[in-house]
Amino acid sequence: MTGGGGEHDLARLLANLQPALDPVTYVFVTRPPGPAAPPGIEPLARFREAEGETLVVARAMAERHALPATFPCRRITLTVHSALDAVGLLAAVTQCLAAAGIPSNAISAYHHDHLFVPADRADDALAALSALGRAADGQAPTPSSAR
Repeated sequence: MTGGGGEHDLARLLANLQPALDPVTYVFVTRPPGPAAPPGIEPLARFREAEGETLVVARAMAERHALPATFPCRRITLTVHSALDAVGLLAAVTQCLAAAGIPSNAISAYHHDHLFVPADRADDALAALSALGRAADGQAPTPSSAR
């Protein structure tokens, strides 16, 4: 098996990041292991660990349901279609954000990678990632030179 139909080449991935900022503020919620999320809760993401379950939900939804939450954040989607087995994309992206002093939590899905950054640093993160993409654009091989 391979990593799907996405791009593998790191230079092309970086040159085509096209980060997009979601207008919604999200929070992380943790729950003990057990049944599905409470009725009315529609998580953007859900992950089960031995210690419990993590839900990423819109802050408004968490507040409406009085869920204890942490890390108010915004989602930046890297709209480039990266292969699941591509090497180095998240390392380069998180290094870029770390150099700017911006923490991030990454979730990789089939088509895209999603970064959750502090809500008050979202614009800074978007600017840093856009600059990373522009800097890499000159280094990415063109389709004709990649053969």
